[in-house]
Amino acid sequence: MLLAVATLWKRELVRFIRQRSRVFGTLATPLIFWILLGSGLGSSFSLPGALKSMDYLEYFYPGTILLIILFTTIFASLSIIEDRKEGFLLSVLVAPVSRSAIVLGKILGGATIAFVQGFFLLLLAPLVGIPLDFWKILMVSGALILASLSLSGLGFATAWKTESMEGYHTVMNVILFPMWLLSGALFPAAGAFSWVRWVMVINPATYVLSLLKHLLYDPNVASSMDLPSLWVSVVVTIVFGLIVFLVSLRMVQYSRVRGME
Repeated sequence: MLLAVATLWKRELVRFIRQRSRVFGTLATPLIFWILLGSGLGSSFSLPGALKSMDYLEYFYPGTILLIILFTTIFASLSIIEDRKEGFLLSVLVAPVSRSAIVLGKILGGATIAFVQGFFLLLLAPLVGIPLDFWKILMVSGALILASLSLSGLGFATAWKTESMEGYHTVMNVILFPMWLLSGALFPAAGAFSWVRWVMVINPATYVLSLLKHLLYDPNVASSMDLPSLWVSVVVTIVFGLIVFLVSLRMVQYSRVRGME
């Protein structure tokens, strides 16, 4: 099982490294989005209460990290659709390996790529006034690992049930991208309509972002943001990751790949 997991994990990394345009795109798009939107809104976006003194680029920074992880895991999950069309997925499924190894190897591959890119942006935190030290880097790195695993599992489950690239992009635009928009990345929940706040409460991405904010910001600043508590954010992120892994595993165990029917 470990050999199968390691092989699929390595394959995802090699495929990503060889596609330089993909490396550039998954990093450049969120960074451009962060710089242009953050600088464009500037002081015209008024943050509530104690956050009024915070620059919008600083507020938007954790959301950009989440966006990079989400983008990376989404594009990494496209390999499932490509593997299905090329026949590689069929070969793996008929091989004498555990189905859980297939799920774990693909999820770990996407999560590793997402973590590396999220960590790269983390090192830019001092540019927006967020100080870094060894322990903060270590704790945020742990949060990035949890976020990458959870969102990679979500991407796997979504791609497994999608038959085409076009269908996957539709799901991404209708479900995955709105998850990020309603996570608190662009605006705090305090000023939103009540129904939006309820959606944000049940949105798993809200707790992933809350975890990053708790670890990146000063505790006094984080407490003024009306975020879920640190431990609630950790627990929900872990539980969400386990749920999507189990859902993905069940899909692989009980569904058929085209060509095996």
